Amino acid sequence: MKKVWWKEAIVYQIYPRSFCDSNGDGIGDLNGITSKLDYLKELGIDVIWLSPVYKSPNDDNGYDISDYEAIMTEFGTMDDFDKMLSEAHGRGIKIVMDLVVNHTSDEHPWFVESRSSKDNLKRDYYIWKEGKNGKEPNNWGSAFSGPAWKYDEKTDMYYLHLFSVKQPDLNWENQKVRKEVFDMMTRWCKKGIDGFRMDVISLISKPEGFPDAKVVGLYGDMNICANGPKVHDYLKEMNQKVLSKFDIMTVGETAGVTLDEAKRYANSEGSELNMVFQFEHMNLDSGEKFKWSTKHIPLVPLKENLTKWQLGLDDVAWNSLYFCNHDQPRIVSRLGDDSDEFRELSAKCIATCLHMMQGTPYVYQGEELGMTNTVFNSVDDFRDLESVNAYRELIESGLYTKEDMFPKIAHKSRDNARTPMPWDTSENAGFTTGTPWLALNPNYNKINVADQLKREDSVFHYYQKLIQLRKEYEIIVYGKYELLLPDDEHIFAYVRTLGNQKLLVVCNFSKTEQKFDFSGYENAKVLISNYDGNISEKATLKPYSAIALLLDNAQKM
Repeated sequence: MKKVWWKEAIVYQIYPRSFCDSNGDGIGDLNGITSKLDYLKELGIDVIWLSPVYKSPNDDNGYDISDYEAIMTEFGTMDDFDKMLSEAHGRGIKIVMDLVVNHTSDEHPWFVESRSSKDNLKRDYYIWKEGKNGKEPNNWGSAFSGPAWKYDEKTDMYYLHLFSVKQPDLNWENQKVRKEVFDMMTRWCKKGIDGFRMDVISLISKPEGFPDAKVVGLYGDMNICANGPKVHDYLKEMNQKVLSKFDIMTVGETAGVTLDEAKRYANSEGSELNMVFQFEHMNLDSGEKFKWSTKHIPLVPLKENLTKWQLGLDDVAWNSLYFCNHDQPRIVSRLGDDSDEFRELSAKCIATCLHMMQGTPYVYQGEELGMTNTVFNSVDDFRDLESVNAYRELIESGLYTKEDMFPKIAHKSRDNARTPMPWDTSENAGFTTGTPWLALNPNYNKINVADQLKREDSVFHYYQKLIQLRKEYEIIVYGKYELLLPDDEHIFAYVRTLGNQKLLVVCNFSKTEQKFDFSGYENAKVLISNYDGNISEKATLKPYSAIALLLDNAQKM
């Protein structure tokens, strides 16, 4: 297997609006990030994935971009960005930018021109269609609810927006659009950034003829636009003209991706991307019709799914390892136990299970603290466009009552991940001296960076050790994977193998004691454990215990 730096790296995602506010306006910013780089250096991460900081009207928290080469005023200036980039590089930390090129803001100059007239030179930068029988061109729905088409009176046509009405989709069929995007990416690479995380990149090639979707509901069936007929052609062109010219890292957010498609996106030949984000494991706690539910992620299906991807991409592509990001509720509240008794133990258990697999691990801000879902008292507490729209439309549709819908939205809302980073126990958790744009998680008095740093047994220090182990032992990065006990409803156990070396990982995902047979590993070295790490041949696993055992003949990197 080819060894490259991005396979061995640990990525930390920063959601700038919620990370650290340097000027007291209640909104995190670039200078705030720069002020906390020493914290990230101490954690041991190698790469920052920076959620969008480009100029934006902020309809979808920066994922609606009005200028790809300017900084959102709330976040600072391009000089602030350059300083952050330089300071990060000075600490050996790389910066990966969020690239949003399936759509722009409707305030982007390209779209302002495009909608001005049918014969404007930029008309075909976006997807415009005539209506059918006085209605939308087809029955596609937006991911943020409602139709995926917006009628524009000025030219008596509809434009496509798979997300917000203020996020019109770019027309990738247009070679000029592709050139504009590739030239913009090249300029960022020449500025010195270290790669791109590509937002919904699997949606850039729309199906020929724009047929009706088979599934018609309140939400768009993204699968009809996922992995379209020319998506791999476009990415190969992007790779040829931009990506291959720089030593950078790329990861694609690929809604609707299958294992076979992922092998093409992230192929080991390197003709497209380095890796992709798939979502199958994050949908295991969804409701029957929508993602909204109060379910817990079931362990047996989770093991089955992660194993499918571990084995399926082995030697032919590369995995990205994640449970948390800006779109996902806190994993301790979904898979672990966010009670005071088991929160830290289950956070460490989850981290062990994920970080010992093959792939590049991603840590989302606050995950290293064991942050939990927050508390919502009413719908007025939500800031996330998806949550607000879903709550309103699903109740208006009569499918749910307010009493039934609210706890589901509260549990799965993206706002759970976006509460400000709790730095200490001072007012507003040291995030801001002003009024936070989104309310802090009320538990910041007990879950915060200051407390975690001073306790050797904290979740932070456990993550620090996991990260360091990955840099020391080649088997953790490159070893083969084999699942044990596939049908066990409480234990997630697997073996990693590299040559004649073996690594055993055993995690008890329950609040009750479980039995596990450690035969053959009695004399193995305990790499990490969230308890004392002592084992006997037939051991009792304590609640949410996790242990990684290495046979003595393993070689260090």
